[in-house]
Amino acid sequence: MITTDQTDNLLSVAVLGEFTLGDFQEFEDLVLAKVSRGGTPDLLFDLREMADFTVDMAWEEIKFSRQHAADFRRIAVLTNSQWVAWSAWLEQLFLKSDIRVFGDESEARTWLAEGAAE
Repeated sequence: MITTDQTDNLLSVAVLGEFTLGDFQEFEDLVLAKVSRGGTPDLLFDLREMADFTVDMAWEEIKFSRQHAADFRRIAVLTNSQWVAWSAWLEQLFLKSDIRVFGDESEARTWLAEGAAE
């Protein structure tokens, strides 16, 4: 399950429990709607409560990342998992966005806000 919140230039997504293909498709729809209105939004992806993910979601994420490599300006990943942090590091190979991993939400939001001011 995911929860989302949007402001002008920020899309916040939190994953709770298992991250499924349906959840990722909901995320894709939000991104495509935001990008279609112009601009390059920032993304706050909170994975601290993610318990697991499905294989079909992971495959969809890889395809989406390749097709939309330049759709985000900055991506802040919130996690306490070294495995997720490592995955975010690998994701940088496919995206043109600036990606950083944080354990603290306020630090992540500060970094995103600093980028918006540039």
